[in-house]
Amino acid sequence: MDWTPDLETENMLWHMAIQNAIEYSGKASPGSVIGRVMSVRQDLRQHGKIISPLIAQKVASANKLAMDQGLDHLRNILQSEAPELLQQREKQARRTGLPELANAEKGKVVLRFAPNPNGPLSFGHARGIIINGEYAKEYDGELILRFDDTDTSKKPPLVKAYDLIQQEAEWLLGFSPHRIIIASDRIAEYYSHVELMLEGGFGYVCKCSAEQFREYRVGMTDCPCRSYSTVDNLEFWQDMLDGTYQPGDAVVRVRTDMTLRNPALRDWPALRIQDTEANPHPRATVGSKYRVWPLLDFQSAIEDHLQGVTHIIRGKDLMDSTRKQKLLYEHFGWDYPETMYWGRVKVHEWGGFSTSQMRKDIEAGLFEGWSDPRLPTIASLSGSGIQASALRNFWTELGVTQKDIAVPLATLYSHNIKIIDDDAPRIAFIRDPVALTLVGVNESFVEIPTHPNTSNLGTRKIDLQNSVVFVEREDLQHHKLRLKEFGDFDIKDNQAHFVAKERTDKRKIIHWTSKDSSVDASLQRVIDGEICLLKGKLEEHQLPSNTPVQIERIGYGIIAAHDKIIFTHD
Repeated sequence: MDWTPDLETENMLWHMAIQNAIEYSGKASPGSVIGRVMSVRQDLRQHGKIISPLIAQKVASANKLAMDQGLDHLRNILQSEAPELLQQREKQARRTGLPELANAEKGKVVLRFAPNPNGPLSFGHARGIIINGEYAKEYDGELILRFDDTDTSKKPPLVKAYDLIQQEAEWLLGFSPHRIIIASDRIAEYYSHVELMLEGGFGYVCKCSAEQFREYRVGMTDCPCRSYSTVDNLEFWQDMLDGTYQPGDAVVRVRTDMTLRNPALRDWPALRIQDTEANPHPRATVGSKYRVWPLLDFQSAIEDHLQGVTHIIRGKDLMDSTRKQKLLYEHFGWDYPETMYWGRVKVHEWGGFSTSQMRKDIEAGLFEGWSDPRLPTIASLSGSGIQASALRNFWTELGVTQKDIAVPLATLYSHNIKIIDDDAPRIAFIRDPVALTLVGVNESFVEIPTHPNTSNLGTRKIDLQNSVVFVEREDLQHHKLRLKEFGDFDIKDNQAHFVAKERTDKRKIIHWTSKDSSVDASLQRVIDGEICLLKGKLEEHQLPSNTPVQIERIGYGIIAAHDKIIFTHD
């Protein structure tokens, strides 16, 4: 028995259509409304084939009402019938855009995005590059892309990631980063600042074991190494460099105060020895050239100063990094950049993914590379049809807040639909196709709109020379069908008997294509965590690869080849 929406659901769809029409000045988008509906009523997803055309009807009615009686009339309806939706959109409208940067002077703002190149960019990385990039544009400033690649043991760099990250950053930003810095090329700069620290007495070489120093840190007592003279420290520093000391024998520490309330700030480590003979840096120009490597808090602090960074936007989990670096800046007499923090964003459908774990899983053969559609990577998202502007809109809408947020993927999809829907050609893909012979049809072809609402996209010509059409087997449960944009037909014994061009009753509307105007093809999509290729008949087309399309009654996708479509989202 077919499912039908109850009155409460009908009202919700109508109110959300009105809400969208208000937001977009009388030009509500069915796709956008569908995304919002499915994000708040996940129980409706199984009824998408019924809900989608119903929403399209209500959106058309809301847009017409806006045109005939104005947006204030729509606001009055919501105020009377669903005031919470009106208040929700007004609240979101008030926070549209990013907050102002503190002490920012137009033309003098310098920001940075500093990934570890242990793999290409992920969905989470997109937040950093996009937020910093949007601020750089707003303030006519500079954005630095900096590769923090000084950890060769826990997060060894991936050589191909340097170029991939640069390409992905440009795609996400819509412009090229103004400067590109590779930390492993700048070890000499960090060494020179170590010597300034040692000579200035606010750094020292510590030869305690990790366990010994932990006792001093917890007990808030001075490490004996703090008493070394400047001459001693400079000598020990040379011993670290020339191989006298082995990994674990010595580290360089920033002298702070061993009684500070926060243990993480007490004489924190700045550089350590790594066994680069056994574990060389993956970049051939670096390799085993250096034995002593800066830890991230030190390297990042020095580089931010050298590059003139004025504002740092980072996760709230890095607040201790800020505190450590401020102590170092005080020693050097530098002004620390203005700093903003954001909380975590969790996407329901993805759970937890880290670049390191994804890399291990790819190397173990669990995924088919960084563009595997099951992974939350930029390569995967862009390869399946998510637009860079959708990601920009998604992250800027969430803004910069320290509050932890959980969002469904439908939110991102909603942004993507707004961008592609008006220009996405419609195309038919018939799953599990059944051939029907047309009876009573005299036309040799049917011409239908490429897009129902965008006339400048032209029409699609469906050839009927052989009088054979393909429909989905599931649709043959009904014996009275309407072939979309063609006519009403009665189905009997694999024949489709023509009834009329115009609608004669409320028979089911289905998508279809013809034998003359179709090719054997596949639709790639992820089902229950597996990549599946669904075989079927694809409407003949001349669309270039990577064109976003709406697949009739299925969802959105992109053209991968003449005979292959990649599913993007509902």
